[in-house]
Amino acid sequence: MREYLLVLFVTAAVTYLLVSPVRKFAIAAGAMPAVRARDVHREPTPRLGGIAMFGGLCAGLLVASQLTNIGRLFIQSADVRALLSGAGIMFVLGVLDDKWGVDALVKLGGQMIAAGVMVWQGVTVISIPVPGVGPVAVTPTQGMIISVVLVVVMVNAVNFIDGLDGLAAGMVCIAAMAFFLYSYRLWIGYGVNDAAPAVLFTAVLIGMCLGFLPHNLHPARIFMGDSGSMMLGLMLAVAAISITGRVDPDLITAQTGSQTATVHTLVPIYIPLLLPLTVIALPLADLLLAVVRRTWAGKSPFAADKQHLHHRLLQVGHSHSRAVLIMYFWAALIAFGTVAFSVANTGRTVVLAFAGLCLVGLVVLLMPRFRPHAPRAVQAVVPPRYRKARTEETAADAATAVEALTAEADDAAAPAGTPAMAELSAKDKALLSRIGSGATAVGQRSRAKG
Repeated sequence: MREYLLVLFVTAAVTYLLVSPVRKFAIAAGAMPAVRARDVHREPTPRLGGIAMFGGLCAGLLVASQLTNIGRLFIQSADVRALLSGAGIMFVLGVLDDKWGVDALVKLGGQMIAAGVMVWQGVTVISIPVPGVGPVAVTPTQGMIISVVLVVVMVNAVNFIDGLDGLAAGMVCIAAMAFFLYSYRLWIGYGVNDAAPAVLFTAVLIGMCLGFLPHNLHPARIFMGDSGSMMLGLMLAVAAISITGRVDPDLITAQTGSQTATVHTLVPIYIPLLLPLTVIALPLADLLLAVVRRTWAGKSPFAADKQHLHHRLLQVGHSHSRAVLIMYFWAALIAFGTVAFSVANTGRTVVLAFAGLCLVGLVVLLMPRFRPHAPRAVQAVVPPRYRKARTEETAADAATAVEALTAEADDAAAPAGTPAMAELSAKDKALLSRIGSGATAVGQRSRAKG
């Protein structure tokens, strides 16, 4: 565990330190696209944050290769080399898209190429573990198709949720933490050595996200861009593929002595790839809904819109930060709930706890629907959102007072029967008619605020 924590901290530190120079480079390179209609941020923000993440990935793997226990993975398994190859291709594709823009179909082709390169190097689904039956082998063609589809789905699911500051990095970090705990338990608790690569990959992934998040929280100083989001999705997919098809349920049955206990222990992978899909359940649901919504409207599935889950949270009335925290909460609830169900001796406690937390989440989710106005006696101590009525009354009174003072000042300045601008020259009259009086401007500004 200490070696994995060291790799995690090194990855986080390198990523964090690289973000500032990468931000300056992105500004100098012009990787600051104009704000689009579907964007939530108000000002152009540099992208290319994936460069810092890729630097953290390389640093973490370099440190891992020099450690005593983890270093054996670089000799015994080809998964690390396959990960670097796929991540490198995805990183280059993302940088090109962040700077110049890449067609959606070209991007999809690049994702499939990156997945194919990893499959060619051995990162592929070999079998599907079924308790009581054992590993059900799949043909090389079937394994390749499953692996490529998983990579493409993971990559686009993470890319789709990269719409709010800190959302994608935080949700991937939560998913990686859950997957890290599960993989580490299989490796240490049950001696499944094939789970070790997944432990390393998720530790590096957690470090990349933690190092980038301080710069990406609202208001974000830099975005990860496609160079970061696609790479995160690919790493999560590789961690899933590297462990799926290599865990023999019968090996765990021999240790637990019960097939029922084995099924319970392997719940997250009883249905192939269940755990990696549950840890990104929200992004995956967002992806599927977006495809159905756009296809139903006669648009391309890759056409961007402003109807993602995080956009809907903002439309309901949540603030930017609260919307992100709500997405964090549900992602953690689903991911860690799945892992907890495989760990706990009884599923009843987990189910009850899960139901209670779901209720809490629903209450928080629906809070903007209820906006009661607090009594005037306690309005000084309640949040501003509950003082809306009083604020509107105060603003209206202020606007009325300003208009009254303006009228009085005009009456006092102009004698009866004398035009207000009679004493001004023709040039001054034209200038004043263009810019308006100070009192008029104050009145207009007060009405605008009200």
